[in-house]
Amino acid sequence: MASPEIDALSKALARLPGLGPRSARRAVLHLIKKRETALAPLLAALKAVEANLIVCGLCGNVETRDPCSICADPRRDPAMLCVVEDVADLWALDDKRLFAGRFHVLGGRLSALDGVGPGDLAIDSLVARVADGGIAEVVLAMNATLEGQTTMHYVAERLAPLGVRVMQLAQGLPVGGELDYLDEGTLALALRARRLVS
Repeated sequence: MASPEIDALSKALARLPGLGPRSARRAVLHLIKKRETALAPLLAALKAVEANLIVCGLCGNVETRDPCSICADPRRDPAMLCVVEDVADLWALDDKRLFAGRFHVLGGRLSALDGVGPGDLAIDSLVARVADGGIAEVVLAMNATLEGQTTMHYVAERLAPLGVRVMQLAQGLPVGGELDYLDEGTLALALRARRLVS
């Protein structure tokens, strides 16, 4: 039997995506055995993130400064904007510099079953951002799920009066697939073969 503190740590880790109770216990045992080389640096990194975590006021990325490094990067094309559902999708697309423009994170997707409506997402701020001018093309990089496609069509309708070119990722992404689980090649091809939203 583990102490209540160790048990609480195992349960906390088990709530992370990709870790179940057994994997969490193994991770805790590893951290305990490697206190100085694994546990102490992990604790320091967690405390630093907790103390400095900021949501970018422009795009919604999660980082330690505002504006985030993507929005502040002068090498990025300010006329191109990629709209994603979640920060994980932004990180997946930006990991290998597959998109040369800037991003906008909606913070989820429309879902009547989950009670998520347009007001719960950063759609109004997206429309305002595009209406301010300077953006020529918006790529809607939504997950290939029913909710993702519904969100894409709703956002495209909201952007239509603004006169920007609204594109979507090419088909070929697996139905039900999520961007942060796709390989670099699939993401690169989907971005290169983007097309107008129909």
